[in-house]
Amino acid sequence: MKSVGIVYHDDYLKHYTGRRHPDKAERLKAIMKRLNDDGLVDKLELIAPVKASREQLGYVHQGAYVSKVEVMSARGGGMLYPDTPMCRDSFEVARLAAGGVLKAVDTVMNSEVRSIFAMIRPPGHHATATRGMGFCIFNNIAIAAEHLKREYNLKRILIADWDVHHGNGTQDAFLSDPTVLYFSTHQYPHYPGTGWLDELGTGPGEGYTVNVPLPAGTDDAGYLYVFNNILLPIAREFKPEFVLVSAGFDPHIKDPLASMNVSSRGFALFMAIMKEIASNYSDNRLVATLEGGYDLSATAESASFAIRAMLSPDAGVEREVTTTEEIENRVEEIKAIQARYWHTIS
Repeated sequence: MKSVGIVYHDDYLKHYTGRRHPDKAERLKAIMKRLNDDGLVDKLELIAPVKASREQLGYVHQGAYVSKVEVMSARGGGMLYPDTPMCRDSFEVARLAAGGVLKAVDTVMNSEVRSIFAMIRPPGHHATATRGMGFCIFNNIAIAAEHLKREYNLKRILIADWDVHHGNGTQDAFLSDPTVLYFSTHQYPHYPGTGWLDELGTGPGEGYTVNVPLPAGTDDAGYLYVFNNILLPIAREFKPEFVLVSAGFDPHIKDPLASMNVSSRGFALFMAIMKEIASNYSDNRLVATLEGGYDLSATAESASFAIRAMLSPDAGVEREVTTTEEIENRVEEIKAIQARYWHTIS
C-alpha cells in the first residue's frame, strides 16, 4: 500500500458548465495529464469515490436546498446562482465530489494511506447551508469535517484554506463551533467580499475563525510569512487531530480570476507546512481537496508540485522568510487580535 493517495473519477468530467466557464472539465484533464507526465500517478494509491448520501449532505446543507439541486438537475440543469451553472448530471457529480472527500477521510482514518489529495469537482468552499455559489454546489470539505466529528468523535479539526477567494461557506458552517479551526488566506478585497480580519467566530466558536486578508500581488514569501507567523503558532496550541486543506491554485501568478503572484513551486512549500502540522499533531492525517485554479497549465503544474511535496519524506519548511512591510503590518494586526485567543501568538 502506498503512503499517499489520490481520489479521482472520470465522472467528475460530466459536470458541464459551458465551454467558457472557468470551472470546466479541462481543469481535471490537465491535472491528471500532468501527474501522468511527471510519473506521479504510479506512486499514488488511486481511490475510487462514492456518492455522499442525502443524510451526509445534510450535515451541512438544509434538505430543501439539496432537493432544489436535485430537481434542477433532473429538469436538465440551469443557473443555481449567477456564476454557478448546472447540467443534468450536476447533482450526481456533486454528490460524488462530496463523497470523494468523505472516502478520503475514511481511508486516512482507517490508516490505509497517510494522506490524500481529492482531485474532485465541482469545488465546494463557497456553498452555504442554503445556497450554492462561486462554482460550488455542496461544501465538500465542510461535510468531511462534520463526518470526522460525527463518525470518529474528533474534537479538533483544522481546515486550512489557501484558495485565493475566501471560503465563506466553510466559515459559515463552523462559525460557532470550537471543534473546527478555520484558517483562510485570501485576496482582499475580492469575491465573495467576506473574510476580513475581524471575522473571528461567534459564541463558543469565537477565536476559532482566523482570517488573513492579503493584498493583490502577494507572492510565495508573503504566504510563507503568514503561515510561519500565524498558522503554525496557532496549530501548535490547537493541536489538530486531522488536517483538511482547501487547496485552490488560483493564487498562482497566471490565474485569470485573481491578482496574486504565487509560483507553482510555492504550493509545494505550502503543502510542506500542512504536512508538518499533520506530522506533529495529527499522526500524519491530512486530506487536501481541489478548490479553484483556472489557468490550465498553471493549475496542473501547481497540483503536481503540491503532490510531490505530499510524497516527499523530507519536504522542507522555509523558516527564514522576508516579505513586504505591508504584509508584515497585516500580520501584526492579526496577531494583536488573535492574541486574545491564542497564547502562542505574540
